[in-house]
Amino acid sequence: MPKYLSCHAHTTPLVRTCFSDEQSWQALLVDVTTPTEEDFLANLDIVDDIAYQGLSAQRMASLTPPGTKLVVLADEAALTVPGKPLLVIRTGTGPHDELRVIAAELWSIENNITWANMDWAEFTDAADEDGVFRGF
Repeated sequence: MPKYLSCHAHTTPLVRTCFSDEQSWQALLVDVTTPTEEDFLANLDIVDDIAYQGLSAQRMASLTPPGTKLVVLADEAALTVPGKPLLVIRTGTGPHDELRVIAAELWSIENNITWANMDWAEFTDAADEDGVFRGF
């Protein structure tokens, strides 16, 4: 396994960690790569490599290159739970933070955290009781 996750500059890596359902993965990709009606879209670097199968959030955070603000995991929950709740990990200095966000709202957290338009707490505070952010 490489020292760092390979991703392009100024993008947020979306890493597939569950390989049990190809059809669900393809549907998820459509959801996160289709712009909203207002033309918003997450700036993602899709990582589809079996080497990352089953990796924990903590391990994935440790593989994130310096300067990367977020990494998104397409884990089992993202591929099997309605709404496709992806696991978003805030990386950087100190311990990482995690939040689930439905695929249709990934653009919101990715755009706003990456460009420092909003704080992480605004998203965690807006998450539902189950810990999933579904939008404002």
